[in-house]
Amino acid sequence: MASLDWNSIVKYILIHYRWVFVVVFLLPLSAAYDVYYYARSWLVFQLSSAPRQHKRKVENVQAQVRAWKKSGQKTYMCTARPGWQTISFRQPRYKQTFTNININLVDILEVDVNRQSVWCEPLVSMGQLTAMLVELGWSIPVVPEMDDLTVGGLVMGTGIETSSHKAGLFQHICLSYELVLADGSVVTCSQEQNQDLFYSVPWSYGTLGFLTAVEIKIIPAKRFVRVDYAPCHSRQLLLQRFSAATRQEDGNQFVEALCFSRDTAVVMVCNMTDSAEPGKVNSIGRWYKPWFFKHVQSFLVSGPAYEFIPLRDYYHRHTRSIFWELQDIMPYENNAVFRYVLGWLVPPKVSLLKLTQGEAVKELYEQNHFIQDMLVPLNTLGEALDCFHKEVQIYPIWLCPFLLPARPGMLQPAGGKDALYVDIGTYGVPRVQNFHPVDTTRRVEQFVRDKKGFQMLYADSYMTREEFRAMFDHSLYDKLREKYRDTTTAFPQVYDKICRKARI
Repeated sequence: MASLDWNSIVKYILIHYRWVFVVVFLLPLSAAYDVYYYARSWLVFQLSSAPRQHKRKVENVQAQVRAWKKSGQKTYMCTARPGWQTISFRQPRYKQTFTNININLVDILEVDVNRQSVWCEPLVSMGQLTAMLVELGWSIPVVPEMDDLTVGGLVMGTGIETSSHKAGLFQHICLSYELVLADGSVVTCSQEQNQDLFYSVPWSYGTLGFLTAVEIKIIPAKRFVRVDYAPCHSRQLLLQRFSAATRQEDGNQFVEALCFSRDTAVVMVCNMTDSAEPGKVNSIGRWYKPWFFKHVQSFLVSGPAYEFIPLRDYYHRHTRSIFWELQDIMPYENNAVFRYVLGWLVPPKVSLLKLTQGEAVKELYEQNHFIQDMLVPLNTLGEALDCFHKEVQIYPIWLCPFLLPARPGMLQPAGGKDALYVDIGTYGVPRVQNFHPVDTTRRVEQFVRDKKGFQMLYADSYMTREEFRAMFDHSLYDKLREKYRDTTTAFPQVYDKICRKARI
């Protein structure tokens, strides 16, 4: 009798029955963490202790930076936040070799209704922020939908939502930033003060300084969002409806589309409202409800319709299913029985999934998974969808339009004028036979560069340094790195933090 290959058996179990581990261990841990996190956030805000402690915490960051300088500046610096805690699939290698600076900045500092702004520390999450603001009757103009996305990550990287065709990206609703620079000094920047630095912080990935606070614009919130679902059964109809909804002047506060195949999609046009029709309210965020993308797909059969979704449920509608990634991790979770019994524990924390994935699961994802958000001009959407269909054939595809204003910084719109773009979000297992994680991604990156578009940098990037600099305008960034001389010895360039070789 042949000896058992225990390594192969363990690998098989980890890959094919990981969902059991997720259900038994990670779901309860995730739920417990959320209870603690939101209770702590509520208590700290009610006691108004965060503003008093903020200065002390910033001084602690300054002290660590000055200690680094005094020790001889032997390595670059980065935050000490573990790589597994971020929502990105990858973990950065540089955390293991850089000088780690502890930044315990997790609180909402102040809501100023007169100035219509909220001051947050960088590790405040979208779930934390909307839970507090909506209760007070306020919101922010752009609310990226995943609960665990942080203010700092959305500033230093990027953030987008279905209101972005009006308000721009997350960086465009930020009024000012507070940073600790490489020399240990604290500086505040805005459109009126240190303007060049203000425009350079977004997409800089912590290579100009440590973000310690962000001031964000707030707007009045309403109770519900009316969602109008328009099914499309041809590519031409999708492009026509999506473009028209994005470009119309009024009555389109939120716009998105989900493509379920090459020729089928549902376009959603949504608006806040304080009232709802009887029998038309759908609390889609409740644990027993079907995943949102499955709910949307049903309108391809049932036809056009509308409903009213409570505001926070709408904001975080893709959280429970992690868009549609959870169907690959927990294939039985959308079953009605599972939802009613254990749905209240969902979703598992992405950070815990990363921490416990093991080499076998990690290898599987690397070779058989494609997670990308590509930003292209709206008028190239048809070509872009053809490119993604040819290269990966992953569905659903998320389409989210946004306004890219012509202002200094890494992102410059094609033609040098304000322009409408669209985020093409593709997450899942490719259905093409010739998929290769490197070659396929490089072909898609080339297409996006040719169309004067951009790649979101949380995902795998295989561009060369020259290709990366061709995609992103470094002129102001380079100027700031030269102006703040200590920056060049304190932090690497953006490329050295986001390229594939910098991540594991």
